[in-house]
Amino acid sequence: MPTKLNQIIAVEKGVKAKAFADLTQAHQDVQKAALLTGIARTYQPRDEEGEMFPPESTRVQVHAEEVLRATAASLTRLFDVTATKDWANCQARADVKVDGRTVVADVPVSYLLFLEKQLVDVHTFVKKLPVLDAAEAWSRDESTDSWRTEPVKTNRTKKVYRNHVKAEATEKHPAQVEVYTEDVTIGHWTTVKFSGALPARRVNELLERVEKLQQAVKFAREEANGTEVSDQRIGDAVFGFLFSRNT
Repeated sequence: MPTKLNQIIAVEKGVKAKAFADLTQAHQDVQKAALLTGIARTYQPRDEEGEMFPPESTRVQVHAEEVLRATAASLTRLFDVTATKDWANCQARADVKVDGRTVVADVPVSYLLFLEKQLVDVHTFVKKLPVLDAAEAWSRDESTDSWRTEPVKTNRTKKVYRNHVKAEATEKHPAQVEVYTEDVTIGHWTTVKFSGALPARRVNELLERVEKLQQAVKFAREEANGTEVSDQRIGDAVFGFLFSRNT
């Protein structure tokens, strides 16, 4: 049964983790002199009546050549899986289609991954675009390339002091006068608001387009990742050169 690119991608992480763990363990083992060292010794008294001691021995626990072979075997699997993925990535392509329309044709899977990540940022950007105040009625003003409201008139007033005679003057008392202010209209303002923001409808349309393209890119990536791959055997060549014995 042919292998698919998505299957290789699925196992790559586990293979990489195992290879790293094996290499770390191998590195630690060959740094421990005690594991690489062995000894064998026997005791012989000077005469027959001398005290005897049992022989002593310590076995070599780590052989560097064996570590090299095991390391090569572990890393060969990683090298082969990664090579198979990278070789396949050069061939895996798909069209990005939205509503039956091909937006971008024959896109490599690596670029589809790039698109997918970038569109997340584009979506965030579009979602934060400024929207026209819904409390106002806006119309397009081509002369300023912006949006405008209808003119609204408001009065300009001025406070004027007035006198109110509460009691007329008499021979014995002066007049009782109360001073008050009155707002008198002296003119009016005509206000037109302008905005460079976007109608909510426009922002929603843009969001819908971004989301459709995001979905299309994901579908294209899945299609590209379904490409059949040819297993690559790179590890044997690499470690055959690196760790081979000349003798």
